[in-house]
Amino acid sequence: MTYREFRPRAQLSDLVACTWQRRVQAPRADGATRVLPDGCVDLIWRDGELFVAGPDRGPFMSPVPAGGAIVGLRLLPGAAGGVLGIPASELRDLRLPLVDVWGRSAAVLAERLALARSPHERRSVLEDALTARRGRMPSADPLVRAAVDRLGLPGSRVRALSRALGASERNLLRRFHAQVGYGPKTLDRVLRFQRFLARAPALGRGDDQLARVALELGYTDQAHLTRECVRLSGLTPTHLLSPRPAG
Repeated sequence: MTYREFRPRAQLSDLVACTWQRRVQAPRADGATRVLPDGCVDLIWRDGELFVAGPDRGPFMSPVPAGGAIVGLRLLPGAAGGVLGIPASELRDLRLPLVDVWGRSAAVLAERLALARSPHERRSVLEDALTARRGRMPSADPLVRAAVDRLGLPGSRVRALSRALGASERNLLRRFHAQVGYGPKTLDRVLRFQRFLARAPALGRGDDQLARVALELGYTDQAHLTRECVRLSGLTPTHLLSPRPAG
């Protein structure tokens, strides 16, 4: 399996984390790959179908066609509500046909993707579609954007965050459900877990210690990190860091 991420166009960098593609040369024994929560929502083309995925609160076992290429566009945390035009909470833990969200324009987009001749061209088509919609999108929620930048860090606390941003916890929660898909406490956990995953290569090589990493990332202790890892990935840190964590 090969997986690659690509920087988005400059004019989309405030909305898009990356575009990506995945190709499987031979079928896996279980026919799926483990997708871990990252706070993002993706537009995905797979097996001739265009759908929207996430945001997830736990692992999702995604079917992967052997010999086929999957392409996607990953929206940044907090961008999905404005881009898709619906509360992001309606997509939580789901995979839905994009036509159910965008209607006829999604059907036209799917036709263009079907005619594209390469994964590179399909990624470009997805970016074209988002660029064309920009003028009809509402402005990004500045409160959500400011909050996202402060979450997942050691010592981050939602109550303190609300005070720092001059918003009530209830107002922050409502706006997060609309733009992110779930509350700031969940995103805080997901982003901290993603920072743990960024340390995984060093841990896998034995260049770092799990207990120390746990404390540096803001977990209470190694046991706390383990509980969060199981909750968000379905695997213990030991299994997640093994050579084939994808299941």
